[in-house]
Amino acid sequence: YNTPNTSSTITGFILLGFPCSREGQILLFVLFSVVYLLTLMGNGSIICAVRWDQRLHIPMYILLANFSFLEIWYVTSTVPNMLANFLSDTKVISFSGCFLQFYFFFSLGSTECFFLAIMAFDRYLAICRPLHYPTIMTGRLCTNLVVSCWVFGFLWFLIPIIIISQMSFCGSRVIDHFLCDPGPLLTLTCKKAPVVEIIFSTLSPLPLIIPFLFIMGSYTLVLQAVLKFPSAAGQRKAFSTCGSHLAVVSLFYGSVLVMYGSPTSEHEAGTQKIVTLFYSVVTPLLNPVIYSLRNKDMKNALQKLL
Repeated sequence: YNTPNTSSTITGFILLGFPCSREGQILLFVLFSVVYLLTLMGNGSIICAVRWDQRLHIPMYILLANFSFLEIWYVTSTVPNMLANFLSDTKVISFSGCFLQFYFFFSLGSTECFFLAIMAFDRYLAICRPLHYPTIMTGRLCTNLVVSCWVFGFLWFLIPIIIISQMSFCGSRVIDHFLCDPGPLLTLTCKKAPVVEIIFSTLSPLPLIIPFLFIMGSYTLVLQAVLKFPSAAGQRKAFSTCGSHLAVVSLFYGSVLVMYGSPTSEHEAGTQKIVTLFYSVVTPLLNPVIYSLRNKDMKNALQKLL
C-alpha cells in the first residue's frame, strides 16, 4: 500500500502495524480475533464467578474481579483498532482517535499498576496481619481502594495528553507501531519541544515505579513472615495464595520495564511492537489462566459457572 507523504492528504496518522502481505494480514486478523475473544471470555468468566459465588465475596476476589474488568477494557483500547487496520488499505487513524487511544491505553495501564499494588497490599495483610485482616480490609476500604485506582489512573495522563494534542505535526505522519505510542508521536511534531518531553518522561514512569516499589516492599515483608511459619504446609499455602499475583506482576512488569526502562532510541520498531504486544495483549489473555489454575476456590467457582 502507499503511504502518502504530504500532510495535506492526511486527516490523521498512519499506523503501520505489522507490514506484510495481504494473506499475512488476514492470518494476523484471525489470530488476534481469537486472542481477543479468549481474553474477553476468560476475564468475563472470572467476573461472573465472583459475582455469583457467595464464597468469593471477599476483598481478594472482589479486587480480582475488578482487575479482570480492567483487563477487558485494557485490551479493548488497542485490539479492535488493530483488527480494523489488518483489513484496511490506508491504515489511517484520525487525530482525535489517536489521542483518545493513547489516553485510554496509558490510563488503563496506570490503573493496572495501581491495582497490582493494592492486590499486593491485600496479600500482605492476609499473611502478615491475619488476625487484624477482617477489621482492616473492610468492604468500605476495599471499595475506596478500587475507586482510587480508577480515579488516579485516569487523572494521571490528562495533562500530558492535553499538551500533546495541542501540538502541530509535520512531515510523513507515519507511526511505525500498531498503537499511538508517545515515543513515535513526539518525533513527528513540527517543533521539538524539550519541555514537553521532560514533562512526559517524568510523569509517565511514576505510575509504574511507585506501585512497583510498593509491591516489592509488600512481598519482602510477606516473604519474611512466611519463612517464620513453623510448618511447611503453612508456607506452601501462603505461597500459593501469592503465587498467581506474583506471576501476573512478573509478566506485566517484566515486559513493561524492558520497554520503558531504557531509552526509546535503543529499541528497534519491531522489538518495540513485540514487547508492547506482550504486555498489552498477551498478559490480559494469560491472567485468567494463571488465576484459575493456581487457585482452588476460583477453580471450583468457574466449574460451577460452566
